[in-house]
Parts: sequence; C-alpha cells; structure tokens
Amino acid sequence: MELRHLRYFLAVAEELHFTRAAERLGIGQPPLSQQIQQLEKEIGTPLFRRLPRGVELTDAGRSFQQDARTIIDDAERATDRARRVARGELGRIRVGMINSAPFHPFIPRVIREFRKLYPNVALSLQENSTPVLAQAVRDDQIDIAFVRPLLGDNDGLQVRNLFDEDVVIALPSGHALAKRQRLPLLSLSLEPFVLFPRSVGSGLYDDIIAVCRKVGFSPRIVQETLQVTSIVNLVAAGLGVSLVPASMQQVHTDGVTYRPISGPRPKARMSLIYRETATTTSSVTHMIKLATQLVRADSAKRPSAENHEPLAS
Repeated sequence: MELRHLRYFLAVAEELHFTRAAERLGIGQPPLSQQIQQLEKEIGTPLFRRLPRGVELTDAGRSFQQDARTIIDDAERATDRARRVARGELGRIRVGMINSAPFHPFIPRVIREFRKLYPNVALSLQENSTPVLAQAVRDDQIDIAFVRPLLGDNDGLQVRNLFDEDVVIALPSGHALAKRQRLPLLSLSLEPFVLFPRSVGSGLYDDIIAVCRKVGFSPRIVQETLQVTSIVNLVAAGLGVSLVPASMQQVHTDGVTYRPISGPRPKARMSLIYRETATTTSSVTHMIKLATQLVRADSAKRPSAENHEPLAS
C-alpha cells in the first residue's frame, strides 16, 4: 500500500463515481478501478458497493476514509515541515556567545532580528568562554557562536570576523588617574591588573599583552577571573585596574570609572564561528547573512565610529 493508493481511494470516496474521480486525478478510469481493486484485495474487504450509477462506501470504507485522510494530511504536514526546515523557516538553532557579548548592542540586535524574521525557528542560547564555545561547535553541541579571536586553533571551524571594538581602561573611581579624560597605556605601567586568564580570553589576552609591551611595559597581573563582569566588580573593590571591551561600560557598577585610551590600544574583535562542513544548515546560513548585513548597515551609518569598526567579510 502506497500513498497514491490512499489518494486514489479518497478521490473515489469523495466523488462516489469512478469516472469523475479518474478525471480529477488525471488518469484513466480502468487503471483507477484496478488500483482500488488491488487496495481492497490487500485490505481484505470491499471498500465500495458498486451501484448502477456510481458507488457508495461500505462501513469498512467509511472507517478507512477517516484514517486515510489522517495519513495523507500527516504526510503533507511532514513534507511541508521538511521543506520549511530546509529553507531555515522551521527547526532550531543553538547559539553560543561569550559572557561579554550580551553587553554589546549588536549581539542582542542580531538575536532580536532573527526571532522577528524566523519566528518558527526555536532558538536556544548558551554563554561560555571562547575555547569552550569553539569546542562545543566542533562537537555539534551548538551550531554557531559569537566569540573573541581563538588562539590559532581553527581546526574544524569557519570564522567570520564581524567587527573590532575598542578596549577601554577600567579604574577604581577614587583612583588618581580617573581625573584624566583619556589615558595612555603607559600610565598603567605601575598599576596592579585584574584580567581574565589567557586560556579563557584567547586572542584578546594576547593582544592586550602585546600592545602593553609595545608601549614599554608588561602588565603586573595580580588577580585573574573568568567572567568579565567579575573583573569590573574586582576593579570596583580596588584590587587593581583592567582593560575591558568598551561595551562593558553598559555595566553601571558603582565604584568603576572607564576611560578611553590615547595612543596604541588593543582591539576586542567579535567573530562568528560555525562548523567547517560541506553543508551548512539554512538557519545557520540565515544568521550569518543577517549578522553580516547588520554589520554593513552599521558601517554605512557610522563609518568613523570608534567603538564599532566593521571588518570586511
């Protein structure tokens, strides 16, 4: 028994006439009669009573009609769902992001616009460090992630650079340097630093160290913590100074003052990563396309913005 047998049966059951059903289906009347006879033989009971003009359903036929309609409807829904999933209009996407990503307005904007464009795609979010998210993408635990630069280990990953964000100085509010509006990095040469571990901060950590050395000093790191929000809190507690992405100024923590850097300064790059496979799901493709479009739109609006410097994709 195949779906075509059910469709043939339903056409006859609705028309109650073989000739009209055959015309509706676009086949000859004799082949249709043969198909119905084969179906009745397989089921083991007549589904129609032949009348001088047309046919009528037997009790078994009426029962079979209900189930046949359900099967056909389910098959059509399944086909439609499969096609919509293939187009990225249905299904799910698992998105990872570094802990600081929600503080940059661009990332919530991408998520918000994606939900608006694809309301039937279930979207789950996971926050973690760049190395953990990179491994989760490789292991197919998440589909795509917003991360900082990796430590040169891009195996199995595609990397799409989005934009560079300025890094700013975070100072305890009572610090003497907080009286100045802009600060060179060298002014921090004698200060204790609160920073994230290299294993968590990946390429951003290396960039911070490299620029500090370029201007003439190596940061004296006295405290490390995994969360960038924890860094801000430790600065507020007076444990030291830090360098954080400019978007962290959204975290209005009492006791912390942010100052832009004059002269050479690190950049906090934001990238998208996804699996390096021959085929990418439509939902992932849609998110990559959306993020790229929004970066280009921001670039067109603010070509000289300091805190959001789009990169070529």
